[in-house]
Amino acid sequence: MLILRQDKGFTLIEMAVVLVIIGLILGAAMKGKDLIQGAKQKQFYNNYVKNWQLAVLNYYDRTGMVLADGTSNGGTRATTDGRFDNISGANFGNANGVDDALEKVGLSVPESNTASSGQYTFQGRYSGPRTITMYLYYLHSHTDNTNHNCLYFVGIPTDLAIAIDKVHDGTVGANKGRFRRYPDNADGGTWPNASTTPVVNAMLQMDIP
Repeated sequence: MLILRQDKGFTLIEMAVVLVIIGLILGAAMKGKDLIQGAKQKQFYNNYVKNWQLAVLNYYDRTGMVLADGTSNGGTRATTDGRFDNISGANFGNANGVDDALEKVGLSVPESNTASSGQYTFQGRYSGPRTITMYLYYLHSHTDNTNHNCLYFVGIPTDLAIAIDKVHDGTVGANKGRFRRYPDNADGGTWPNASTTPVVNAMLQMDIP
């Protein structure tokens, strides 16, 4: 009588094939997450950062004045001097504040996903959800020893800051170009590792005549 032998288990080749398939699936999943994160970063830059840049520049074009410079422009100081009055984004919606100044000259207030137009909650790769507060701030560049009106982002996820730097300046450099880490001489003028330093502060220098 012929007895058929039933082998149990996998051969080495079969196990290798399974591992390769698992690796491909995991790789595709990671790539998908990277693409989604990249799309969210570009959306934040295009819909928020660039819109605030345009709001500041358009305000100057229409009024000849700097937004958030003096109480007549949504600032806090009695007189104007061509400099941002260091206004926190959490206060943009105050009476006679930045939002009102924009709307009084027919400009739209850039949209946010929080109650304040000057704050935005973003899910960083390593930081988790963080509420970024944007200031209209007059800042000093420690690298160039110059002062600038800046969009100042406090508590921005590091991976998002690096992505904006690359998109805006065309290269990554924490102390070069218009978009920089703040202070721009921190850690030798470099962006930190996002996995160990998940949140930083950053500034976007504005060209206001």
